[in-house]
Amino acid sequence: MARRKPPVEPLKKDLPIYPIGVAAKLLEVHPRTLRIYEEEGLIRPERVGNRRLYSANDITWIGCLRRMIHEDGISIPGIKKLLRYATCYEIAECPESVHCKCDAVVDRAVPRSLRIAGDPEQEKKAKERDLSVRAARTSKDVDAGRDKKKKAR
Repeated sequence: MARRKPPVEPLKKDLPIYPIGVAAKLLEVHPRTLRIYEEEGLIRPERVGNRRLYSANDITWIGCLRRMIHEDGISIPGIKKLLRYATCYEIAECPESVHCKCDAVVDRAVPRSLRIAGDPEQEKKAKERDLSVRAARTSKDVDAGRDKKKKAR
């Protein structure tokens, strides 16, 4: 009898697996660019020892940052100010249908890339905003599940 291989599960988008060199290659930037974004408080990669590790969500967010800086002409201080008053999907102009499904907001109480270092009031607001998004998403999922059951009957 042949052995069955265990099913392979897809990687979680918030799992930090990319070292800085790989993340830089994926984004086509120099690793120093990522360090600058971290120094400015725009991103917060996980740290394991002395190594920075980035998740797929971090890579996506950095791509948005690059677009805002290079295509939209927004400065780094300008982006930092915007993040105090708006969510990432409002700044990046994501379609409304994506807001509740946004991994940067839904999968973490405070998105790692959006934390404002040293500002507990802003972190509290971000957590409250995230909880309301999660509650809205959960109620939509529950309602969708009920609708599917009714249609199946």
